[in-house]
Amino acid sequence: MKDRDCVEFLQWSLPRLRMRWQGFRKVRGQVCKRIDRRLRELGLPDVAAYRAFLETNDGEWTTLDSLCNITISRFYRDREVFQFLEQEVLVTLSENALARGEGILRCWSIGCASGEEPYTLALLWDLVMTRRFPALSLTILATDRDPLMIRRAEEGRYKSGSFVGLPAELRKLAFFRKGDLYYIGDEARRKVAFLVQDIRKAAPEDRFHLVLCRNLAFTYFEPALQQEVLTRVSERLFPNGAFVTGSHESLPAGSCGFKPWPGGKGIYRKEVKEGEAGA
Repeated sequence: MKDRDCVEFLQWSLPRLRMRWQGFRKVRGQVCKRIDRRLRELGLPDVAAYRAFLETNDGEWTTLDSLCNITISRFYRDREVFQFLEQEVLVTLSENALARGEGILRCWSIGCASGEEPYTLALLWDLVMTRRFPALSLTILATDRDPLMIRRAEEGRYKSGSFVGLPAELRKLAFFRKGDLYYIGDEARRKVAFLVQDIRKAAPEDRFHLVLCRNLAFTYFEPALQQEVLTRVSERLFPNGAFVTGSHESLPAGSCGFKPWPGGKGIYRKEVKEGEAGA
């Protein structure tokens, strides 16, 4: 499939999936390869034929939607974000929780893919934060719409390519090796619960002190859908809680209720409304 043909197809189809083409420019190669494989599975000669197929087969849109799911993930992705969480955000949230007499800090990782993000947060807590806040425990709910990704995350085994940004000392302390694979230790695994869930349609019932939704909604979703996601996050985030987006993402125009966390790139604090208790 020619790149030009795939681009034209994506520009036509993505809005129907409530996605935005701009977010797919740099990763379109991954999506185009998947679409090309799908054409061969269906015995279709080109994307024009696939477009006609979509017009007469509504169920195929669900398949196309899955083909557009970007699953780039690795440990300590955007290292400066986790450094800021360690030095600023987690410290503030923990101090506030203890001041209220709470014993658990609750976190939600949206679009967790194969689990590197929530496990990174668990490792950071185990190896750094727990010494400072021994009276406080951390729980993490990690959600993704892809059942295959969730199964991989629950297995907790990774190839060396997943550790490009992870400090060597953390890998040595938190993983054990079997052959060519690295397995995450039980201590970190116990902190993370995984759930198949699509943020475009649903959110957990619990409320959280920290929510991460990085390089997903505010890159790939259309503005109206971004606002819907932000509303779901706001409803699940305690006042004064922290919301982390991708370092190159921004919230949709007209967003209210969130203020940038001073010094944090892509990190926001949920404002406290009158009569609300802060997190």
